[in-house]
Amino acid sequence: MIEKILPAWVASAETFHDPPEAVLFPEEEAYIARAVDKRRREFTSARHCARRALAELGLPPAPIVPGERGAPAWPTGVVGAMTHCDGYRAAAVSLTAAGVGIDAEPNAPLPEGVLDAIALDRERVPLAGPVHWDRLLFSAKESVYKVWFPRARRWLGFEEAEITLDPGGTFTARILVPGPFAELNGRWLCESGLVVTAITLPPG
Repeated sequence: MIEKILPAWVASAETFHDPPEAVLFPEEEAYIARAVDKRRREFTSARHCARRALAELGLPPAPIVPGERGAPAWPTGVVGAMTHCDGYRAAAVSLTAAGVGIDAEPNAPLPEGVLDAIALDRERVPLAGPVHWDRLLFSAKESVYKVWFPRARRWLGFEEAEITLDPGGTFTARILVPGPFAELNGRWLCESGLVVTAITLPPG
C-alpha cells in the first residue's frame, strides 16, 4: 500500500500483522528491554520491515537503534522513516533521496481535544469523501517532522507547519520557522481502513 505514494527510488516494506520471524539485534533488544508487549511488537515489526526495505537496496541487515528524539539511526548513506499503528507497520528507505518521511494512522476521527492541539485555524478545512480529514492532517504533520528533524536537528511543533490538503491525494506543508525547508510536498492515500502519508525529497 505505502509504495503507491512513494517514488521508484525509495524502497519500502509493510506488514499488517507482527511476523513471527521478526527478531531484534542485541542493540535494539537492549533499547526495548523494559517496554510493554504492544510497544515491543510495534518496534520489532517496524524494524523487520526496515530490514526488508534495506535488502531491496542490496544492503545487509543492520541494527536500527533510536537516536536523538527517537529518530532511527540508519546505516551510513541511508535515509528513511518507519511508522506503525494498530494493524500496520511500514518502513521506507533510500540511498539517493535527500529525505524520507512516512506515517500511517487509522482512518478514524482524532481523539477529543487532539485537533485543537495540532491544527491552525486556517487548516480546519474538511475534505469530502471517506477520509477523516483531521486524522489525515495529523498524519501529514508527522511525515513533515520525520523529514524535518534529520536535517534541522531541532523540534518542529505542530503549529510550526501549515498543511494544505488536496482531495486529489497530495498535500503541501509551509514551514513557518527558519530552517532547511520553506515548503514540502507530500502524497496521501486512504485505503484498508488506514490513512498513509509520505514526503520524499528527490536526489540532490
